[in-house]
Amino acid sequence: MTAAEAYELTTQGGSTDFARIIDACESFGPYCLIGGLAVNCYVEPVYTLDADLVVIAASLPKLTARLEAQGFKTDVHAHSVNALASGSELRIQFTTGERYQGFPVRSVEAHVLGIRVKVANLQDVTQGKLWAYGDPQRRLSKRKKDELDLIRLAEVYPELKSLYPIDLREQLDRG
Repeated sequence: MTAAEAYELTTQGGSTDFARIIDACESFGPYCLIGGLAVNCYVEPVYTLDADLVVIAASLPKLTARLEAQGFKTDVHAHSVNALASGSELRIQFTTGERYQGFPVRSVEAHVLGIRVKVANLQDVTQGKLWAYGDPQRRLSKRKKDELDLIRLAEVYPELKSLYPIDLREQLDRG
């Protein structure tokens, strides 16, 4: 069984929905995958139900309309638009934060769940995780997941440690 087939079964259609999202993103200009699925492109993958993406903010209203026409339910929030297909466990979040807007132009191509996807480059994935890890408004469980992603990245790419806050560097050094 392929990773995409396993993901499809465990998310009740998430792999198919992910492919539909990527197809829609490809139609509306620059985009890239960020978050846990992007981290999985650089290190040993772990399971996640989230697909976090960045699209150029000006494209988001048209993209949202297309997804709604395809049956996705969307919710607009202050710094994101969330999308969910009926019956699917895959949670899609389009980040609209200004500081992420440069990520798509620096993206690289990778295969995710069996399809070619634009993924934030290693430095941008790391920066996004650092922002999330340092956000006191995020739930502790989310920040701990971000911390784990940062640790996983530093174990494979030790040069990234210099970007990390002192407490995380010390934790890594204690190993």
